[in-house]
Amino acid sequence: MASEIDFPARGKVTINDDGRVVFAPVETTYELYLESAKGAASQGESSIIQGLIRVKARKIWTVNSGGTFVVPIYGPPRLVQGRVRWASDNRIVLQAGAPIIVELPADPDAFDLVNGPIVLGAMVNVTCLPGATFEPLGAAVAR
Repeated sequence: MASEIDFPARGKVTINDDGRVVFAPVETTYELYLESAKGAASQGESSIIQGLIRVKARKIWTVNSGGTFVVPIYGPPRLVQGRVRWASDNRIVLQAGAPIIVELPADPDAFDLVNGPIVLGAMVNVTCLPGATFEPLGAAVAR
């Protein structure tokens, strides 16, 4: 059975500064500023690593149009929109340039599902709480 850890993001850790990293997912121009308890080492321009990007949702919407994105392009994620790749009762994985694990809010008023329920393939928009994290998985590999 699949789980959220089956959807790692691939990219480069370009900066590692005292528990905060800048993660650049492959095939994007994003530079996501994330907290990292494990302190992923900067790997340089030619090394790709895998890791889990996690955010906590403040508000969730289902939407019927638009693309997949993370706002801002440079900085900590504040808004994420993407397609649901995996879902459980309290978490979803959105494909939004990179796979992002979203912890769903406990408050039912935080959900605005006017365009249908949260199901696989649905387009979902998330307003994120501060404190997005990155958890590296395994060692770096050459490009």
